[in-house]
Amino acid sequence: MRVRKFRFAFAALLAASLLSLTCSGASGKELKVLYWNIQNGMWSDQAAGYDNFVAYVKSLDPDICVWCEAESRYLTDTGKKMQMPEDQYLPWNWDVLASRYGHQYTLICGKRDTFPQVITSKYPLKIVKRITGNGDDVIVVHGAGWAKVELGRGRELNIVTLHTWPQRYAYKAEDQQADAAERGGDRFRAVEMKYICNQTVGMVPDADKQLWLMCGDFNAISSVDNFHYGLDPADPAFLVHDYVRANTPYIDVIERLYPGEFRKSTLSGRRIDMVYVTPALFGKVKSAEILYDGFAASVRDPRGKAINNFCHPSDHYPVLVVFKMK
Repeated sequence: MRVRKFRFAFAALLAASLLSLTCSGASGKELKVLYWNIQNGMWSDQAAGYDNFVAYVKSLDPDICVWCEAESRYLTDTGKKMQMPEDQYLPWNWDVLASRYGHQYTLICGKRDTFPQVITSKYPLKIVKRITGNGDDVIVVHGAGWAKVELGRGRELNIVTLHTWPQRYAYKAEDQQADAAERGGDRFRAVEMKYICNQTVGMVPDADKQLWLMCGDFNAISSVDNFHYGLDPADPAFLVHDYVRANTPYIDVIERLYPGEFRKSTLSGRRIDMVYVTPALFGKVKSAEILYDGFAASVRDPRGKAINNFCHPSDHYPVLVVFKMK
């Protein structure tokens, strides 16, 4: 009888301990967030069934991933666009793909065209808002999103994802060449950025005291890197990030951790992929780095224009931020 009681008590204690660990979530340990523009739904690794991609993500062991360009767009090893829905593995199978690197939660953020952002996570996710514009004078071409991650013990991480318009001319410009000369694309991106911020962090009182992270392919350079670019400080290229810096509580993590050091985020040599966090979250940053080696090393496809100048595995580099959650 005593043995049976002991076994029952031990089993109850073990169950309680496991429940405590589950409920504690990310509190008291590291939280790794990986952001990456994976170029056309990781087109480079389609032929391998995404095996190399999965192995790389598993090696980093992130808790949360934010993927930009998270949709299959081109037939394997070609520059030909997919015409049939059944050819597209992503974004419809992100739950299957994410499970291979240990993430059980997935969601598609704002999807207006074929360049959505997707979040996958070890922790529960919920969408707050999918952002595509107001249907009138503002269009968020590639969409954006505001999601919340349940970290446990009542903690929530707000994540804003985005991918701004990439061209030199504005979206739907009648004369693209003339509009590009007038820097229409820079001004269009700035309108997108203002709208996204106003629809997310700008709506929340005391957001600076909450856990917020905004990341994506901004397709815009920052004036904090102008020691590297050497442009006129009033250049419209800086409009997007100047707005963020002047009108939101966000802190540019890479810039703050590496002052005076330029760190590119694309093979072309620009830093246009950013991770911003609020002061409350910045206080928990343990490390942040842009990853250039191993599978992430970017190489231009030797076929050049014949294959749309695609890269392997992407023309962007991943950004990994580690937080110490107390």
